Amino acid sequence: MTTIVNLRQVRKEKARHAKEVVAEANRAKHGTPKSAHKKAKVIAEKDLKRLDGHKLDE
Repeated sequence: MTTIVNLRQVRKEKARHAKEVVAEANRAKHGTPKSAHKKAKVIAEKDLKRLDGHKLDE
């Protein structure tokens, strides 16, 4: 036997899930402070310069 599904509830649950996915992306994008972004960028640049400095010339 199949179960009875209330389509209105399913539609609302789907909308809630979609909103949660968007909210999670926004938290990741906007959730870190500016100083943390700057620090990560500086560290990445330093690592890249250090890596380029260790390359062998052919």
